Amino acid sequence: MTPMMQQYLQIKEQNSDCILFYRLGDFYEMFFEDAKLASKELEIVLTGRECGEENKAPMCGVPFHSCDAYIARLVKKGYKIAICEQTSDPKAGPGLVQREVVRIVTPGTITDEKMLDGSDNNYLAAIYSHISGIGLCFSDISTGEVFVTALSGDGALPGAANELDRYMPREVLLNGAAYQEADIKDALERCGANAEELSDIDLLTASALISEQFKKTPSLLGISEPNVLSLSLGLLLQYIDKTQKSGQTTLTTVTPYTSARFMQIDKTARRNLELTKSMQGDKKGSLLSVLDQTKTAMGARLLKRSVEQPLFDIRQISARQGAVAWFYEHSVERMTQREVLSEIYDIERTVSKAVYGSANARDLLALSAALARINPILSVISEADDPLLLRIQKTLDPMDDLTALFSAAIHKDAPATIREGGMIADGYDEQVDHLRRLSRSGQSIIADIEAREKQETGIKQLKVSYNRVFGYYIEISKAVQAEIPAHYVRKQTLSNCERYITPELKEAENEVLSAKERLTALEFEIFCTLRARVVAEQALIQRNAQAIAQLDMLASLAEVAVKYQYVRPELVDGGIFEIKDGRHPVVESLLRDVPFVPNDTYLDEGDNRVLLLTGPNMAGKSTYMRQVALIAILAQMGSFVPAASAKIGLIDRVFTRIGAADDLSSGRSTFMVEMNEVADIVHYATKDSLILLDEIGRGTSTFDGMSIARAVLEYVADKKILGAKTLFATHYHELTDMEASLDGIKNYNIAVKKRGDSIVFLRRIIRGAADDSYGIEVAKLAGLPNSVIARAREVLLELESKTVPEGVSYKADLSVPQDASSVLLEKLARLDPETLTPIEAMGVLYQLVKEARAE
Repeated sequence: MTPMMQQYLQIKEQNSDCILFYRLGDFYEMFFEDAKLASKELEIVLTGRECGEENKAPMCGVPFHSCDAYIARLVKKGYKIAICEQTSDPKAGPGLVQREVVRIVTPGTITDEKMLDGSDNNYLAAIYSHISGIGLCFSDISTGEVFVTALSGDGALPGAANELDRYMPREVLLNGAAYQEADIKDALERCGANAEELSDIDLLTASALISEQFKKTPSLLGISEPNVLSLSLGLLLQYIDKTQKSGQTTLTTVTPYTSARFMQIDKTARRNLELTKSMQGDKKGSLLSVLDQTKTAMGARLLKRSVEQPLFDIRQISARQGAVAWFYEHSVERMTQREVLSEIYDIERTVSKAVYGSANARDLLALSAALARINPILSVISEADDPLLLRIQKTLDPMDDLTALFSAAIHKDAPATIREGGMIADGYDEQVDHLRRLSRSGQSIIADIEAREKQETGIKQLKVSYNRVFGYYIEISKAVQAEIPAHYVRKQTLSNCERYITPELKEAENEVLSAKERLTALEFEIFCTLRARVVAEQALIQRNAQAIAQLDMLASLAEVAVKYQYVRPELVDGGIFEIKDGRHPVVESLLRDVPFVPNDTYLDEGDNRVLLLTGPNMAGKSTYMRQVALIAILAQMGSFVPAASAKIGLIDRVFTRIGAADDLSSGRSTFMVEMNEVADIVHYATKDSLILLDEIGRGTSTFDGMSIARAVLEYVADKKILGAKTLFATHYHELTDMEASLDGIKNYNIAVKKRGDSIVFLRRIIRGAADDSYGIEVAKLAGLPNSVIARAREVLLELESKTVPEGVSYKADLSVPQDASSVLLEKLARLDPETLTPIEAMGVLYQLVKEARAE
């Protein structure tokens, strides 16, 4: 192997789990198996390179100045990329150029905004499982955020899986015990995250890493107990140090949290309610798509987190509501604020680029421009008397000295590169100005030499050119070779011309190139100093970014409230949940020519714990149920809500059992999925939870399904067992008699108007039970052939005639006076149940009831 290829193989061996981007001049090259893989994944040409006697290595490459797009494509597919740079100057002398890996790009450690979705976080997670509990750490190193929590007891594993579903990390680091947990593996598969098992870390090492990074001990950061918090954070810090290799990170603070601080929404509810993406996987059609009127990437990310994690603290919710109300009531200030915010670049991710050494001069100019908008922001809210807005005012710092420095130091038309000069503004540095003048005059020196040589030789085609290999040279066509002066020294022969140098040209070259090289080096040195200022001030800049994100989110929520006529909900202690003329925020926003029909909702901890909802398919039961949950989520994230008025008692958890889907990969049928979801609800719900149950039991036989539905309904309604606020939609009309027999249940139905064989959905929720399911009418609306509809009616009449004796309604009253019950029981005891079918038994029972009443 050649010395260069030996160097490559040595570096590759140290980074065997990565695709090695090996810098050769203006290209990143890949060799051997990396080349074959990259060629296939990137669809670029696979070539070869001589690497020793009779050896040829497969090779492909990408230009260094446009490598980001290629890296992004590979990382998106789950690959790690090791960036190997030249760390010594090729001009320093003969011998092999030194190279080393300066950064490893993985799915969870991307910092370049070109590879990221500006409106979403890119989380790297670390999970440490121990017999005492599970520690979870989530960090977006492109913004500097770190969140840690600990879980213990029976709910630890489901809780950890739920947190993974909520944060949706791109990459997850696990200790050995966590890597073996089935619940965590299932969640990782749902997230599509890269998972990596790491060696265990001891508490002493973890604590030392934390103290070094945050300049505080774990106890001062609030994460000393339980130990799994420090251990998970230690895993994450160790991995960041290994991949970023700069000795610096954007992480300056840690935010510990507990589930008690937020409304809990599990993966099923998040999916069914379409909080941040629709069932089709798009943002359009989700609650977030309606609420997101933000103007900055930072505000968009904060809004998404707030939708996924509503608050469970009346004081915090009220504080947000107050700030939203101020923007709602001050239209001019709101519009002005939003206009100012629209001019602000992604501050958080610009800081991360500076910290990790990838920011260029344009990034610093954008940061300066963003910070310069803080004074206009402050002037907009200067008259606000809202407590939260006053706190934000105190947090914001215009950093005038930094913006003034960057404005003076950086050229307004700075290039995207940082090693070719042109970054530093005229007048900022005397030495830069001197070298720049010398460099510019040098160009005129070269031009003068060219003009003089043309005149003295009489060769009009003569020209002076430059390239990196030969420097400056005189190029003359072979057709005039006889006219070339004797003092010209031949440098290179080409097919149609010759290249020469002269002593005068060589002397001029030394002067010009020396000035240019010194200028480029000095500009880079000054730029690195400016970039270091960002790193030194990162904590303050990040606080500014977080304050701006808050203002953006609050103004966005106010904008939505004005646009769709939302109202401020009243937060109350206790279990009251009262909505007047509530509307579904997403459905309403999508309607164009048809107005949305609003509906009331009343739930409490007494007689109205369970709303039993009957009515036909397509009438709007599911929409109504979802809108109740969405209004609760909106209220607790501090937003106004789509209603005429609302009184909300805090909800600790939202559960849903809506829709039908197989989980074939796990071997679970639709009915098994349904039962698993119901099991989770009855295990983890509390009296302060909101439960949406739609068509429980429909995946099995009628009697089985109705039995399960009744048992579940009794369980959730019983105050001694659960007593949670519940919306229960069903086609089992037999369940509606539970209003009379079980405390806390109230019957409601979706109003329908029947016209001949057709029905009209009125979309109104009214008191009482539905009189029919209208299944055949809905089938007709769906477009089934008339012959099928007619036959269905015949079959229905036949079944009803066999099932119910003549003159008996489907919902027959089977109650008897108390003094007649003994007579009925005696007659029932004389029957032989084995001689009757269930249908026959129903008819006999009705006849016996009639006789018992008569007697």
